[in-house]
Amino acid sequence: MVSRPSLETAQASEPDRFVEPLELGKRVKEIRLTKGWTLEEVSKRTGIARSTLSKIENDQVSPSFTIVQKLINGLEMDLPQLFVETSEHSISGRRDVTKKGKGVPHPTITYEHELLNSSISRKKMVPFKTIIRARSFSEFKEWVRHDGEEFLLVLSGSVSFFSEFYEPIELHEGDSVYYDAAMGHAVVSSSVKDAEILWVVAR
Repeated sequence: MVSRPSLETAQASEPDRFVEPLELGKRVKEIRLTKGWTLEEVSKRTGIARSTLSKIENDQVSPSFTIVQKLINGLEMDLPQLFVETSEHSISGRRDVTKKGKGVPHPTITYEHELLNSSISRKKMVPFKTIIRARSFSEFKEWVRHDGEEFLLVLSGSVSFFSEFYEPIELHEGDSVYYDAAMGHAVVSSSVKDAEILWVVAR
C-alpha cells in the first residue's frame, strides 16, 4: 500500500484518533457531484480548505478523524455512506474483537455512533452501535441512503423507524428491522431516554 501523508496526526489513545473510510476520496467526490456542489461550496460547508478537499478527492492525503467528521457534517451525510465498501474482496482467516465501550466514537448531530471492529478493512459488513439523539424526523435535512443492506436491532429504549416507501414503525427493545439501505431511512428516539441500537451494514 502506498503511504500517504496525514493531514493531522493523532494517537490511538486520543479522542481524535484516526480512522480512514474505504475509498474516501472517491466517495466524497461522488457525494459532492450528486449534490451539485463545487469544491468551494464544500469548503464553506466543512471549514476545510479547498486545496485540502482537492487532495482528499484525489487520494493524495489521509485525513484525520476530525476532518472526516467535518466532511460528514458538511456534506450532510451519515457514517455508513463512508464506511461501506464499494467492491468485493475475498480474504479469509481474519478476526477482530471490540471490548465494551472500546469502539471508535463518531458523534453527529442526530446519531452518536460507536464503530465496532474497525481494525479490519474491506469488510463485507460494517457493525456499529448508536445512541439515537434525534427526537424528530425534521432534524434530518434529507433521507439517509447508501449502498448495501442494513440490519437494525434495538438494544434499549424505543425508536420510530422512518423509511421512504413505508409508513413509520415503532420499534422497542429486542425488535429488529432489515431493509435496503439505498431506500431513504432515518431513526429517532421515542423513549424517555435516548435509545441505543445495533446497526450492521452489509454489501
